[in-house]
Amino acid sequence: MARGPDRPGTEQDWDPATWTADTWPIAVCLHGFPPVGRDGTTLHDAPIAVWDDIFAQIERVGFTLAEMADDRIRPADYDPGKRDELLATAREHGIGIPSVHLQRRSVIMPGHEEENLAYAHRTIDAAAAWGMQVFSTGLHQPFSEAQRKALWFWTAPGPKDPDDPEVWDRAVRSIRELGKHAADVGLPLALEMYEDTYLGTAESAVRFVEAVGLDNVGLNPDVANLIRLHRPVEDWREVFSATLPYANYLHVKNYTRDEAADGSWATSVPSTMETGIINYRQVLREAVDVGFRGIIMTEQYGGDSLGVCATNQRYIRTLLPQEVAR
Repeated sequence: MARGPDRPGTEQDWDPATWTADTWPIAVCLHGFPPVGRDGTTLHDAPIAVWDDIFAQIERVGFTLAEMADDRIRPADYDPGKRDELLATAREHGIGIPSVHLQRRSVIMPGHEEENLAYAHRTIDAAAAWGMQVFSTGLHQPFSEAQRKALWFWTAPGPKDPDDPEVWDRAVRSIRELGKHAADVGLPLALEMYEDTYLGTAESAVRFVEAVGLDNVGLNPDVANLIRLHRPVEDWREVFSATLPYANYLHVKNYTRDEAADGSWATSVPSTMETGIINYRQVLREAVDVGFRGIIMTEQYGGDSLGVCATNQRYIRTLLPQEVAR
């Protein structure tokens, strides 16, 4: 496929001082590819031919970067030989894998604290071995039974972090430990905002990352995770304003939202970035103004996730600076 302004070359330039609207690193999620194939094989165990097709589809819609969330592949548990084959296959399609997102493996998940902490450490080492640029994680836990049964998981109640100073302190200590490890291998650690966790409000997320107190540990202010909830939520403008100065990685998606003035009901459904309630023209201008120089990762739930993310990438590039980002 021919390269062009919206398709920079295979080798991404990781110097933010050179980034413009045409070259800013924008990645895609793998939500559009089922984690388990029709034959019952997981993507983690799938043959390279399956990944060749996935990367071909990603290439065809104009992406050069794809995030590897561990619900598709667990880099910490992936055979090194197969890893090299997968990365070579990705390169054949002009696709880089700049980040891993470790999800629903909270380091304070009751009964799994040490197990999940150890897994996160192994994933950091794997991210370095894969040549990634970011280690992303959070404090969210596996879906509740109600969430697994719901059409949209965010409409059902899930696990909640306790209002317990000792658990909070343990979370801070564990993330600080992971942050130091990430720094040792040259990686930033990004913490994804997510409802009902210690990263679930602007105030709590900022307080948490400040408590961790490491330069390489920042926020992934995925505010769309919050505005989709069917309950009263913080104003997205205020959340971004508080958290963008701490951002070192950014998941982006959007939802339409309607709610009663008295807070008695609210509803949301996925949308493109341009048509949802969050005004990303405002958000990305503010992000750049306060110094954000990180990867932007497009997400979408429902429908043709890959196609919507491709639409969103084209939209994002109309919003980023045309001049070099200093």
